[in-house]
Amino acid sequence: MILASIRSNVPGLELDGQLVIIHPNRLTVAILPDVQFSSLRQALESWGSSSAKLQNIDAQLRAGYWSHTVSTKQVVFCAPLPRSWTLLDGSAYVQHIKLVRKARNAELPEDLLTIPLMYQGASDGLLSPFDDIPLLDPAYGVDFESEVAIITDAVPQGTTAPEALQHIKLIMLMNDISLRELIPRELSTGFGFFHSKPPSSFSPFIITPDELKDTWRDGRVHLPLETYLNNELFGSPNAGEMHFSFLQLIEHATKTRALGAGTIIGSGTVSNTDASLGSSCIVERRMLEKINSGTITTPYLKDGDRIKISMSLRETNIFGSIDQVVRQIKR
Repeated sequence: MILASIRSNVPGLELDGQLVIIHPNRLTVAILPDVQFSSLRQALESWGSSSAKLQNIDAQLRAGYWSHTVSTKQVVFCAPLPRSWTLLDGSAYVQHIKLVRKARNAELPEDLLTIPLMYQGASDGLLSPFDDIPLLDPAYGVDFESEVAIITDAVPQGTTAPEALQHIKLIMLMNDISLRELIPRELSTGFGFFHSKPPSSFSPFIITPDELKDTWRDGRVHLPLETYLNNELFGSPNAGEMHFSFLQLIEHATKTRALGAGTIIGSGTVSNTDASLGSSCIVERRMLEKINSGTITTPYLKDGDRIKISMSLRETNIFGSIDQVVRQIKR
């Protein structure tokens, strides 16, 4: 299935959006009449029964029998989950960790290859795929981070990696917006990210894992993730090169807590050891410039810059595109 959330003025749906099903052609939206499906957040809380009903409607849509449809051009997409109980962002790509730590002149953790890194980010007021990226102050060093993310149902505390697969219900793309120049001070306090990690943005479409065919395996999406900066390819590393899979990230996250239905888990910035494939964030390119030439030339984002993030399977833009422009905020 391909799902999405659209903006709605219906009382009770202003904050969570209205759940819809997307036709495989990505051009047609099925409007759902049943109040059980009013929002994705509500559907996830009863996913066992909700998913069967959604699949039935999806089958009718694909067969041409679902009459209540509109064009994707007639709706406004919001984040699939405009607000979630929890957003956890991992750092599953070792190459990214090495380069970012180098940028901060920080040592690598001794358990780099055995214990995932993870932080809990803002999970309310999440940005749509087309919302502007607010530029509060150019000195903050605004950066994008192109990632894959999953949405889970309720996950018990102590879930192991082999048990985790059954809890991954939906997959999407994520732009983990980062304020690079605020990070060093925050991490030096020992309390971690706060001001340096404003709300992230997400792809318009979310899909069930079966939509990825054989490119979804071992808890990883084995496809290139393309990022364009101002219409020029910035990077297309393969998302399958995760050192820690989503299964391991779930195991790590549930070590001391259960996860509520609708928990979002990000992969961390997609990064490959093959530098010729480019990068999924600016700070990586800056570090590669420093290593290769001794001079950093790529600036952080400025007013008017445009970021586009997408992933294709057999020439289909499977998640739709995150397509955002950086806008200076006037105070």
